[in-house]
Amino acid sequence: MSSRVHLPAAVAPLALERLHSLVENRTVYALEGFELNVFETHRAAARVPLRLDGLALTTMLRGRKVMHLPGRAAFDYLPGESVVVDKDELMEIDFPDASHGQPTQCLAVAIAPDTIRHTVDLLNERYPKAEAHQPWAISAPEYAHLTNTPELTDTLGRLVAVSRTSDVDKDVLAGFTLQELLVRLMQTQARQLIFHDYARYLTSHRFAAVVGYIKEHLTENLSIDKLSALACMSKATFFRVFKREFGLTPVEFIIRERLSEAKRLLRHPLASVAEVGLRVGFNNLSYFQALFKKHEGLTPGAYKKHLAA
Repeated sequence: MSSRVHLPAAVAPLALERLHSLVENRTVYALEGFELNVFETHRAAARVPLRLDGLALTTMLRGRKVMHLPGRAAFDYLPGESVVVDKDELMEIDFPDASHGQPTQCLAVAIAPDTIRHTVDLLNERYPKAEAHQPWAISAPEYAHLTNTPELTDTLGRLVAVSRTSDVDKDVLAGFTLQELLVRLMQTQARQLIFHDYARYLTSHRFAAVVGYIKEHLTENLSIDKLSALACMSKATFFRVFKREFGLTPVEFIIRERLSEAKRLLRHPLASVAEVGLRVGFNNLSYFQALFKKHEGLTPGAYKKHLAA
């Protein structure tokens, strides 16, 4: 039988009796509008129930969990990923690998409803999205399981850092960072919605058509003129709104798509680096190698050798 947490007006604590019995180390930072928890679980367990009265963003830092959410198959929850826990949603969690030597570590940011509402209302009033029928909102549980973007990871890190300080103005600084975190979370969900499921929204979202065109014409010269025309926007508006909704520019998205395809092609043992660069739309080999190293931390050649090792 699952336990339940009833939330105070300002903060949404995550503590549950059974979860506490498994957690050897829990660090809590309670600030205005949110509570930040770092959990370490040192014992293997299965089907640990957790239900919250408010929304929380959880992020895996170390180890592995298996998550059971209503209406979907169980999935591994790994470092570099986040799960949005909706109000009243029952989770059941397995800790298959947790031990004293290799604890499972998870970060949870429980956010007061008024904080979320204020940020969402501000965005919808001042910075509306491209489609009026799809306003800013945190989508849960449909897009609850996310791969963290670099921007979301960076903002989480800064929120942890400011929460740990003893500065007298840390509530103010944390409040600004929390607002950014909510924006980054919504942008991350928007990327998952449109970048990975664009075919579903071709007739209802102008950026879905743009994303589809980019994916189908990666090797071609993809001009902003062409893409903005597909979105029925001026170049300036297209560039500005695309970045606002997804947290990166159209050019940055094209580069990331090309590099992602390059990584896939480099797995082929007979594919050369130069050939792969051309096939994904980079006519300049040096530019391709520099971008690849910037994003992946190693050159295409080193990446290919690593795959073969």
